[in-house]
Amino acid sequence: MKSNARKAENPATALMDYYETLFRAFGPQGWWPGRTRLEVVVGAILTQNTAWTNVEKAIRGLKRAGLLNPEGLKKVRVERLAGIIRPAGYFNVKAARLKNFLRFLFKDYGGSLTKLFSRGDGDGDDLRKKILEVNGIGPETADSILLYAARRAEFVIDAYTKRVFSRHGFVEDGVEYGDIKRLFMENLPRDAALFNEYHALIVRVGKVYCRPKKPLCRDCPLKVFLK
Repeated sequence: MKSNARKAENPATALMDYYETLFRAFGPQGWWPGRTRLEVVVGAILTQNTAWTNVEKAIRGLKRAGLLNPEGLKKVRVERLAGIIRPAGYFNVKAARLKNFLRFLFKDYGGSLTKLFSRGDGDGDDLRKKILEVNGIGPETADSILLYAARRAEFVIDAYTKRVFSRHGFVEDGVEYGDIKRLFMENLPRDAALFNEYHALIVRVGKVYCRPKKPLCRDCPLKVFLK
Protein backbone atom coordinates (compact mmCIF):
# COMPACT_ATOMS: atom_id res chain seq x y z
CA MET A 1 0.00 0.00 0.00
CA LYS A 2 1.52 3.33 -1.03
CA SER A 3 0.59 6.94 -0.50
CA ASN A 4 1.50 9.64 -3.00
CA ALA A 5 0.15 12.41 -0.79
CA ARG A 6 3.59 13.15 0.68
CA LYS A 7 4.85 14.44 -2.66
CA ALA A 8 2.27 17.21 -2.68
CA GLU A 9 3.14 18.41 0.82
CA ASN A 10 6.01 20.46 2.13
CA PRO A 11 8.64 17.69 2.49
CA ALA A 12 10.23 19.34 5.52
CA THR A 13 6.91 19.32 7.37
CA ALA A 14 6.10 15.80 6.22
CA LEU A 15 9.46 14.39 7.29
CA MET A 16 9.15 15.93 10.76
CA ASP A 17 5.61 14.57 11.05
CA TYR A 18 6.98 11.10 10.37
CA TYR A 19 9.77 11.57 12.90
CA GLU A 20 7.45 12.76 15.64
CA THR A 21 5.01 9.92 14.98
CA LEU A 22 7.77 7.33 15.20
CA PHE A 23 9.24 8.90 18.32
CA ARG A 24 5.87 8.85 20.07
CA ALA A 25 5.41 5.22 19.11
CA PHE A 26 8.86 3.89 19.99
CA GLY A 27 10.64 6.45 22.17
CA PRO A 28 14.42 7.03 22.13
CA GLN A 29 16.41 4.16 20.62
CA GLY A 30 19.86 4.73 22.13
CA TRP A 31 21.59 3.86 18.88
CA TRP A 32 24.48 3.18 17.94
CA PRO A 33 25.26 0.41 20.48
CA GLY A 34 29.03 0.86 20.64
CA ARG A 35 31.06 1.74 23.73
CA THR A 36 33.90 3.43 21.88
CA ARG A 37 34.25 5.26 18.59
CA LEU A 38 36.44 2.47 17.24
CA GLU A 39 33.77 -0.08 18.15
CA VAL A 40 31.25 2.00 16.21
CA VAL A 41 33.56 2.13 13.19
CA VAL A 42 34.15 -1.62 13.29
CA GLY A 43 30.42 -2.23 13.66
CA ALA A 44 29.64 0.03 10.70
CA ILE A 45 31.99 -1.98 8.49
CA LEU A 46 30.78 -5.37 9.74
CA THR A 47 27.04 -4.69 9.65
CA GLN A 48 26.72 -4.61 5.87
CA ASN A 49 24.52 -7.48 4.60
CA THR A 50 24.01 -9.05 8.00
CA ALA A 51 21.92 -8.74 11.15
CA TRP A 52 23.25 -6.70 14.05
CA THR A 53 23.12 -9.75 16.33
CA ASN A 54 25.82 -11.33 14.14
CA VAL A 55 27.93 -8.19 14.35
CA GLU A 56 27.70 -8.29 18.15
CA LYS A 57 29.08 -11.82 18.14
CA ALA A 58 32.00 -10.73 15.97
CA ILE A 59 32.73 -7.73 18.18
CA ARG A 60 32.66 -9.91 21.30
CA GLY A 61 35.19 -12.17 19.61
CA LEU A 62 37.48 -9.21 18.91
CA LYS A 63 37.20 -8.11 22.53
CA ARG A 64 38.01 -11.58 23.85
CA ALA A 65 41.07 -11.67 21.59
CA GLY A 66 42.18 -8.25 22.84
CA LEU A 67 42.07 -6.82 19.33
CA LEU A 68 39.43 -4.11 19.58
CA ASN A 69 42.00 -1.33 19.54
CA PRO A 70 43.85 0.36 16.67
CA GLU A 71 47.19 -1.34 17.28
CA GLY A 72 45.62 -4.76 17.64
CA LEU A 73 43.61 -4.49 14.45
CA LYS A 74 46.62 -3.11 12.59
CA LYS A 75 48.98 -5.91 13.59
CA VAL A 76 46.70 -8.95 13.47
CA ARG A 77 47.06 -11.13 10.39
CA VAL A 78 44.11 -10.77 8.05
CA GLU A 79 43.50 -14.55 8.11
CA ARG A 80 43.16 -14.56 11.89
CA LEU A 81 40.96 -11.47 11.79
CA ALA A 82 38.66 -13.13 9.26
CA GLY A 83 38.28 -16.15 11.52
CA ILE A 84 37.34 -14.02 14.53
CA ILE A 85 34.71 -12.00 12.66
CA ARG A 86 33.25 -15.05 10.90
CA PRO A 87 29.81 -14.62 12.62
CA ALA A 88 29.34 -11.31 10.71
CA GLY A 89 29.35 -13.10 7.35
CA TYR A 90 31.45 -12.29 4.27
CA PHE A 91 34.29 -12.46 6.77
CA ASN A 92 37.15 -12.47 4.27
CA VAL A 93 35.82 -9.37 2.51
CA LYS A 94 35.07 -7.58 5.78
CA ALA A 95 38.46 -8.47 7.27
CA ALA A 96 40.10 -6.89 4.22
CA ARG A 97 37.95 -3.77 4.61
CA LEU A 98 38.88 -3.45 8.28
CA LYS A 99 42.55 -3.75 7.41
CA ASN A 100 42.15 -1.16 4.65
CA PHE A 101 40.60 1.27 7.11
CA LEU A 102 43.33 0.68 9.69
CA ARG A 103 46.08 1.21 7.11
CA PHE A 104 44.44 4.49 6.12
CA LEU A 105 44.05 5.53 9.78
CA PHE A 106 47.70 4.88 10.62
CA LYS A 107 49.16 6.19 7.38
CA ASP A 108 47.36 9.52 7.44
CA TYR A 109 46.44 10.05 11.10
CA GLY A 110 48.87 8.03 13.20
CA GLY A 111 46.15 5.59 14.21
CA SER A 112 44.12 8.33 15.90
CA LEU A 113 40.38 8.59 15.34
CA THR A 114 40.48 11.91 17.16
CA LYS A 115 42.81 13.33 14.50
CA LEU A 116 40.73 11.81 11.71
CA PHE A 117 37.45 13.16 13.05
CA SER A 118 38.87 16.64 13.59
CA ARG A 119 39.44 16.91 9.84
CA GLY A 120 37.21 19.03 7.66
CA ASP A 121 34.50 21.51 8.35
CA GLY A 122 31.41 21.13 10.49
CA ASP A 123 29.25 19.43 7.91
CA GLY A 124 31.79 16.68 7.29
CA ASP A 125 32.12 17.01 3.51
CA ASP A 126 35.93 16.91 3.47
CA LEU A 127 36.03 14.10 6.03
CA ARG A 128 33.45 12.10 4.09
CA LYS A 129 35.54 12.32 0.91
CA LYS A 130 38.59 10.98 2.73
CA ILE A 131 36.71 8.04 4.24
CA LEU A 132 35.14 7.16 0.89
CA GLU A 133 38.65 6.88 -0.57
CA VAL A 134 39.24 3.79 1.59
CA ASN A 135 38.85 0.67 -0.55
CA GLY A 136 35.62 -1.12 0.37
CA ILE A 137 33.99 1.76 2.24
CA GLY A 138 30.77 2.85 0.52
CA PRO A 139 28.39 5.74 1.20
CA GLU A 140 26.24 3.97 3.82
CA THR A 141 29.25 2.80 5.82
CA ALA A 142 30.95 6.20 5.53
CA ASP A 143 27.83 8.03 6.69
CA SER A 144 27.38 5.59 9.60
CA ILE A 145 30.95 6.31 10.70
CA LEU A 146 30.41 10.05 10.35
CA LEU A 147 27.08 10.15 12.16
CA TYR A 148 27.64 7.67 14.96
CA ALA A 149 31.40 7.83 15.57
CA ALA A 150 32.35 11.35 14.43
CA ARG A 151 28.97 12.82 15.43
CA ARG A 152 28.68 14.74 12.17
CA ALA A 153 25.28 15.56 10.69
CA GLU A 154 25.23 13.06 7.81
CA PHE A 155 21.96 11.17 7.32
CA VAL A 156 22.42 7.42 6.88
CA ILE A 157 20.41 5.75 4.14
CA ASP A 158 19.86 2.02 4.34
CA ALA A 159 17.47 -0.59 2.98
CA TYR A 160 14.87 0.26 5.64
CA THR A 161 14.89 3.95 4.69
CA LYS A 162 14.48 3.18 0.99
CA ARG A 163 11.67 0.74 1.64
CA VAL A 164 9.65 2.88 4.05
CA PHE A 165 9.90 6.11 2.09
CA SER A 166 9.35 4.59 -1.33
CA ARG A 167 6.23 2.83 -0.07
CA HIS A 168 5.00 6.14 1.30
CA GLY A 169 5.60 7.97 -1.95
CA PHE A 170 8.52 10.22 -1.02
CA VAL A 171 10.81 8.60 -3.57
CA GLU A 172 10.54 6.12 -6.42
CA ASP A 173 11.50 2.47 -6.08
CA GLY A 174 15.16 1.95 -6.93
CA VAL A 175 16.17 5.49 -5.99
CA GLU A 176 19.91 6.18 -5.84
CA TYR A 177 21.60 6.61 -2.45
CA GLY A 178 22.50 10.24 -3.02
CA ASP A 179 19.01 11.19 -4.16
CA ILE A 180 17.23 9.89 -1.08
CA LYS A 181 19.94 11.28 1.19
CA ARG A 182 19.35 14.75 -0.27
CA LEU A 183 15.67 14.45 0.65
CA PHE A 184 16.65 14.32 4.32
CA MET A 185 19.67 16.60 4.22
CA GLU A 186 17.82 19.41 2.44
CA ASN A 187 14.59 19.23 4.46
CA LEU A 188 15.71 18.62 8.03
CA PRO A 189 17.77 20.74 10.41
CA ARG A 190 21.47 19.80 10.24
CA ASP A 191 21.41 18.18 13.66
CA ALA A 192 23.46 15.02 14.33
CA ALA A 193 21.31 14.07 17.33
CA LEU A 194 18.13 14.33 15.22
CA PHE A 195 19.67 12.32 12.37
CA ASN A 196 20.84 9.69 14.84
CA GLU A 197 17.42 9.23 16.41
CA TYR A 198 15.53 9.45 13.12
CA HIS A 199 17.63 6.76 11.44
CA ALA A 200 17.30 4.47 14.45
CA LEU A 201 13.51 4.91 14.44
CA ILE A 202 13.36 4.10 10.72
CA VAL A 203 15.31 0.90 11.37
CA ARG A 204 12.86 0.01 14.14
CA VAL A 205 9.72 0.53 12.06
CA GLY A 206 11.33 -1.23 9.12
CA LYS A 207 12.20 -4.32 11.14
CA VAL A 208 8.90 -4.60 12.98
CA TYR A 209 6.29 -3.41 10.47
CA CYS A 210 7.60 -2.38 7.05
CA ARG A 211 8.89 -5.80 6.10
CA PRO A 212 10.05 -6.69 2.58
CA LYS A 213 7.19 -9.17 2.27
CA LYS A 214 3.81 -9.03 4.00
CA PRO A 215 4.24 -5.63 5.69
CA LEU A 216 2.08 -5.06 8.75
CA CYS A 217 0.56 -1.78 7.57
CA ARG A 218 -2.57 -2.04 9.71
CA ASP A 219 -0.53 -2.08 12.92
CA CYS A 220 2.21 0.32 11.85
CA PRO A 221 2.32 3.75 13.56
CA LEU A 222 2.80 5.29 10.11
CA LYS A 223 -0.53 3.98 8.88
CA VAL A 224 -2.03 7.42 9.61
CA PHE A 225 -0.14 8.71 6.56
CA LEU A 226 -1.36 6.06 4.15
CA LYS A 227 -4.32 7.02 1.98
